Amino acid sequence: MKKELAAILGMPRWAKQFIAMSVDIVCALLATWLAFSLRLDEWHRLIPEQKYAYFLAVALAIPVFIQFGVYKTVLRFTGAHSMALMGKAVAIYGVLYFTAIFMFASPYIYRSIGLVQPIILFLLMALARITASLSFGFNARGKNGRPVLGTLLIYGAGHSGMQIASALRQSGQYFLAGYLDDGSEYQGSTINGLMVYAPNEIGRLIDTHGVTDILLAMPSIGRAKRNEILADLRQHQVHVRSLPDLVDLAQGRITVLDIKELDPDDLLGREPVTPDQVLIEKNSRNKIVLVSGAGGSIGAELCRQILQTGPKKLLLLDHSEYNLYAIESELRESMQAQQKEGVEIIPLLGNVRDVARLDSIFKQWPIDTVYHAAAYKHVPLVEHNPAEGLQNNVLGTFNLAMAAQTYGTANFVLISTDKAVRPTNVMGATKRFAEMVLQALAANSKTCFCMVRFGNVLGSSGSVVPLFREQIRAGGPVTLTHADVTRYFMTIPEAAQLVIQAGAMAKGGEVFVLDMGEPVKIYDLAKRMIELSGLTVRAPLVDQLPETNQQDGNTGAIGDVLGDIEIVITGLRPGEKLYEELLIGENPVATSHPRIMMAREDFLPWTELTAELSLLQENLGRDDFAALIAQLKRLVQGYQPFYLKTL
Repeated sequence: MKKELAAILGMPRWAKQFIAMSVDIVCALLATWLAFSLRLDEWHRLIPEQKYAYFLAVALAIPVFIQFGVYKTVLRFTGAHSMALMGKAVAIYGVLYFTAIFMFASPYIYRSIGLVQPIILFLLMALARITASLSFGFNARGKNGRPVLGTLLIYGAGHSGMQIASALRQSGQYFLAGYLDDGSEYQGSTINGLMVYAPNEIGRLIDTHGVTDILLAMPSIGRAKRNEILADLRQHQVHVRSLPDLVDLAQGRITVLDIKELDPDDLLGREPVTPDQVLIEKNSRNKIVLVSGAGGSIGAELCRQILQTGPKKLLLLDHSEYNLYAIESELRESMQAQQKEGVEIIPLLGNVRDVARLDSIFKQWPIDTVYHAAAYKHVPLVEHNPAEGLQNNVLGTFNLAMAAQTYGTANFVLISTDKAVRPTNVMGATKRFAEMVLQALAANSKTCFCMVRFGNVLGSSGSVVPLFREQIRAGGPVTLTHADVTRYFMTIPEAAQLVIQAGAMAKGGEVFVLDMGEPVKIYDLAKRMIELSGLTVRAPLVDQLPETNQQDGNTGAIGDVLGDIEIVITGLRPGEKLYEELLIGENPVATSHPRIMMAREDFLPWTELTAELSLLQENLGRDDFAALIAQLKRLVQGYQPFYLKTL
C-alpha cells in the first residue's frame, strides 16, 4: 500500500488533479443515489427517467469546482481553508442543482433530491479528502513511521501558524511538539490537538520533547519584536527557520521541505524604512530604463523593483548569457503571476567595454534612465587583475556615460561602494575613479549623473552570508580573515530601493551615501548564524586568540575544541581593510530621506580628467602595472596600494 501511495505522490500535478476530479465524480453520483434512497426509504434502483438527476450532478459540479479552484489545493494538506473553499463551491453548486431539479421535477425526480444531494455530496467529498490527507500524511514518514527531519515547535499560534501546522502534520517530515505564543489568551489551550506554550518554556520543551527546530510563523510582527525573539532563541541549541510562502504552499508549488533559513533581514536585525513611492516611480514609470549588470545581485534586484513601477520598456544588459537568461525568465514569470501587462522586457547581451555595442543600443532605444551596476567587485580578484578592473570599472563606466550623454538620456545612476573611500585595494580605487568621471561629466551635461555609495549587501553573490551558511551546513569550519573585521551591511532589497530613491532626488553630480546603520563585526555575524542553526561555537571568546596571531593575520582557530562549529582565522586577503568608511570628507549633507545623505567630495574638472583617461588607456595598452598603480595613487585620495608579490 505504501508503494502505491508513494507512486501517487510522485505523479505530475495534472495527474493528481485528474484523480481528485474522478473521485468527486464518483462522490456526485453516489450522493445522488443516496439522496434517492433516503427519499424512497429503501435502496434505490435506477430507472431511465431518473438519469437526468445523475447527469446534472456531474455536469454542474465539476465546472463549479474548477472555477472555485477546488483542484488547486493539495489533498494531503487539507485544512480549514480548503474545507471552507470546498463548502463555498458546493453551496453554489447546490443552488444550481436545486434549480435544475425543480425545473425537471416529475413523478420520478423529486424536488427534495435537489436539497438533500448537495449536503450528502459535501460530506462525501470531505470524507474523501480527510481520508487522503491521513493516508498520504502518515505514509510520508521515514522508516518505522518516524519523522525524518526532527521535532519542531511553531512560534506563533495565529492563522499562519495553524496553516503551516496542518501542512507539516500531513507531510510527516517533522514531529510537532506544539506552539509557542506570547499571547496569554492562547497559552495552556490546544489548537487541533497541539498545546500552546509560553516562550519561557522553551528550555523545558527542548529537554522533554527533544526539540531540534523552531519555525517562526509570525509574518506581520515588526522588526524590533522579531529581533527580541531571535535574541531569546539564540540562547537555546535549536535551529531557527522561517515560514515559506503560504500561498505557494497551499497551491502545491512548494512543500514543507522548502521551509527557509532565516532571511538576511533577520541576521541584520535592522528595521527598514518604508520607501517613498513617488521617488521609487519618478525615473521609471512609463519610461525606458536600462540596467547594466542586470544579472548580478544588485542589478537583478533593481530590475525586480523597477518592474513593479510599470516602465514602458526594461532593458537588461549583461555580458553573462546565463545570468541574463535567469533574470529575464524570473521577470517574465513574475509578470505572468501578477498578471501585469504592457511592460516590454528586452534582454541585451553586451559588455560596457564595447563602445560599438553601446552605441547600437542607445541608437535603437531612446533610453530615459540608466542604472549602472555592471562592475568587477570582488576585492582579491581585482587586486590580482588590476588592468581588467580598470578596463571594466573605469573605462566601462566612461563608455556607458558618454553613450547616455550623446543620446540624451535624462538620468544616469552609478552603483558605487564604501570601498571607494581611502581604498587599500585596486577595486575600491577603480570605483572612486569611476565616481570622478561622472562628477566631471555632470558639471557640463544635460544628463543628470549621480552616484550612490553603500557597503556590503547581505545575501549577494560572494557575500559572507551564503558562504557561512554553506560552511555551517558542511560542519565547519567557518572562516574569517581577521577576528576584528567589521563591515557595513544592508539587505539587497533595501539597498536597491534606496538607490532608486537617491537617483530620483539627484540634480546632477551628487555622491549619495546610504545610512548603513551601525557597522557589524563579522565574527558576531558568524556566531549568530551558528547559534540560530541550532549549533554551538567552539570559540566563544575572541581574546583567547594569541595577540600575535591577531596582529599578523596567521591562520589559527579561536578558542578551545569544545562545541560544534570551529571559527578559523585565515588572514587578511590582498587589499582587504579591517574597517570600511563611507565618507572621504566630513560633514555630509542631509536629504529629505532619513537614510540618504550627500557626501562632499572633490573631483577633477573635465579637461584634466580627459587627459587622465587618455593616460590610463596608454598605460593599459603598455600593460604597465607600476604606471597604473602610480596613477591611481595620484588621483584617488587616500589610496594606499596593497603590495602584491604575485601579479
